[in-house]
Amino acid sequence: MRVHGKKYRAAALTIAPRESYAPRAAVDRVKGAAFAAFDESVDVAVRLGVDPKHADQVVRGTVTLPHGTGKKVRVLVIAQGEQAKEAEAAGAAAVGIEYIQKIKDGWLECDVIVATPDVMGQLAPLGRVLGPRGLMPNPKAGTVTMDVARAVKDLQGGKIEFRVDKSGIVHAPIGKKSFAPEALADNLQAFMEAIVRAKPAAAKGHYIRSVTVSSTMGPGVPIDTAGYQT
Repeated sequence: MRVHGKKYRAAALTIAPRESYAPRAAVDRVKGAAFAAFDESVDVAVRLGVDPKHADQVVRGTVTLPHGTGKKVRVLVIAQGEQAKEAEAAGAAAVGIEYIQKIKDGWLECDVIVATPDVMGQLAPLGRVLGPRGLMPNPKAGTVTMDVARAVKDLQGGKIEFRVDKSGIVHAPIGKKSFAPEALADNLQAFMEAIVRAKPAAAKGHYIRSVTVSSTMGPGVPIDTAGYQT
């Protein structure tokens, strides 16, 4: 059984047991309970009343957090010609069709991959490598597009993709410990609105089962879900 350290146990004592907090109050608790020396990420975990084994109950989508994630996003753009030039001008970390071979050779030094439709045929065989890492470009996520410059700017400006896991939980970053409480609360609200919008028509009963926010090292803080029910 996992044993938490003294700092974690002390932080956990600041969270009232069996109590759910309003979103802004929860953010304040997370910031107050964060104890690591580094700038911890603040994450949200949402347990949904869906069965991801059924295709019509898979929850996925994208949302642009108004204050970003606080993380520098390394965007690889696989494109050629004019689109490659546009991607470079937009600030992509790496650009070029040659990265397909580099990925085959084991290169994966990026956080997101954007590709133009004409190169997806060459990327398809890499699905087993990129898919499990969440790196495979997807039109629904806006990462398969001819407007690569906009995609790069959106991703660097706070656009994130979310998808329910096999346990029915969606995890996402909403900022850093150093963010102002108002910024974290705004990002949390934007994310939860996106989750509510993404509710599948096939989902029955209680959709938002629980919402918990936490810092990388700190304890989870439960949020009252009443404001998210549809």
